[in-house]
Amino acid sequence: MQLEGSCHCGSIHFSVYSAHPYPFNQCYCSICRKTAGGGGYAINLGADYNTLKVAGRQDISVYQAKIRDPETGECRQSSGQRNFCKHCGSALWLWDPRWPELVHPFASAIDTDLPLPPQHTHMMLESKASWVPVHQEPEDSLFNTYPQESLAAWHQRLGIEEPET
Repeated sequence: MQLEGSCHCGSIHFSVYSAHPYPFNQCYCSICRKTAGGGGYAINLGADYNTLKVAGRQDISVYQAKIRDPETGECRQSSGQRNFCKHCGSALWLWDPRWPELVHPFASAIDTDLPLPPQHTHMMLESKASWVPVHQEPEDSLFNTYPQESLAAWHQRLGIEEPET
């Protein structure tokens, strides 16, 4: 499915192809919550990095989070690159060189109508803010950390085909 996205102020527009466009994965980690999750979590999709086309690239800034090891207290810089508009602050996508073929656009930046997922995965619940309720439906899955199931495997397990555009 071809996805079109943009920032709020209109400085950046992008398109990308996603074989797995259902916005089912709600991430409550502190990074997603604080950089892109006004409701206490963020939803990112999976897409093919080689198809990413960007207008307004000069208006993009990148944030690489500092991650503290809970056991040692040591900080390291995340390899994940969170791209956002330097004018309005809209979170656009995450790219990580560990998986160079993938890009993860934030569902909140997508202008294309996305398909409604039949269930959700709530992940990184150990980082959830106390004020954030989890709106769990009967078929939803909950994980304190990152689940083993990939975006592609979730779509495959549910037999969800790519929607027609």
